[in-house]
Amino acid sequence: MYAVIKTGGKQYRVAEGERLQVERVSGPDLTFTPVLVVDGEQVTAGPALAGATVSARVVGEAKGPKIRGFTYKPKTRRRRHWGHRQQYTTIEITAITGGPAR
Repeated sequence: MYAVIKTGGKQYRVAEGERLQVERVSGPDLTFTPVLVVDGEQVTAGPALAGATVSARVVGEAKGPKIRGFTYKPKTRRRRHWGHRQQYTTIEITAITGGPAR
């Protein structure tokens, strides 16, 4: 059984026991509402997922790679350096509950 969850503006395909890095979230235990649940041959989406949840626990935090940028405008002495380093949270999926009705 797997589910598709949405967090940080992105969608992730998750299964129980799987670890993944998502954009920074807070709290020791997290609950996501799934967008799609697949149980073998049965696929459930939309209003049929009312009450379905995906539970996860926070395992750790990490930083992504440093992104460096530079912009300039010719002939005007306009130059700008910038950088960014994304914060990530490593989560482990503990349970997918309330899947498709049988």
